[in-house]
Amino acid sequence: MDFISGEIIGIDKPLGWTSFDAVKRVRGAIQRRLHLKKFKVGHAGTLDPLATGVLIICTGRATRRIDTLQGGDKEYIATIRFGATTPSYDLETQIDREFPWEHITEDDVVRVLPQFTGKIMQVPPVFSAVKVDGKRAYNLARKGKEVELKAKPLEIKEMELLECNLPEIKVRIVCSKGTYIRALARDLGEALGSGAHLTALRRTRIGNITVESCCSIDEALEKINTSPLTFPEDYRLPEAN
Repeated sequence: MDFISGEIIGIDKPLGWTSFDAVKRVRGAIQRRLHLKKFKVGHAGTLDPLATGVLIICTGRATRRIDTLQGGDKEYIATIRFGATTPSYDLETQIDREFPWEHITEDDVVRVLPQFTGKIMQVPPVFSAVKVDGKRAYNLARKGKEVELKAKPLEIKEMELLECNLPEIKVRIVCSKGTYIRALARDLGEALGSGAHLTALRRTRIGNITVESCCSIDEALEKINTSPLTFPEDYRLPEAN
């Protein structure tokens, strides 16, 4: 592996890990393998701790491709529960309100999905990394401060109902960069005269990198530790201490 010229590693991020957790483990393994105190590693497209699936990690000079990689279409499998909301629109926070959901039918769900397909405007969650006056919205929200975010344009290219076991549904979504699936759950609940929140999320694709082509974090670390190393012609490997 040529970590200096740059490797692009597809990780199937486990539940509970932040994207930074995965980057930190990969960076640490590479630094130990190359006997370096510092090394550039980044990821293309953040995944929330409660989400799993495709996380693209770039090393060395391949970090220059992060903007291009994270700009690709993303595919998700989302599990959404009607009848209750949470401040974060997922299970990171506790239920704050309950709503009737018994009036919702599968036909109703099928009917409203097209309303969210195409180019739409979406208000991001207050528990998000969007910056407000230079500060992350989630930091302000966790301190109990009122946060007002503006709607942003995005594109939902496909929405397919995979399962309907009300009050819970499972939906496949193909969308553009910047889409918050948690906010989509919120909006679906409102459209159906109820409340809703995300209970599970799995990213199955970014661009042409699918979850089937990804490896686990342990498999990635094993490759880093055991694969033969190659280097650019202008690079000199530091001596081990």
